[in-house]
Amino acid sequence: MKNISAITFYFASVVCFVFANLLKDNNLSVYYVLLVVGIILFFLGVLKRIKTNR
Repeated sequence: MKNISAITFYFASVVCFVFANLLKDNNLSVYYVLLVVGIILFFLGVLKRIKTNR
């Protein structure tokens, strides 16, 4: 986790959001799981960005 850049977390969160929107009609539970994972990855990217700017 230390060597992963903030942009990687942002990109992974965008990928999760895109897959969540694609799977929303087919499987609602997977939609919510991917949505939560995307939000968590986004905030991990924000935290990583804050730590590297200090």
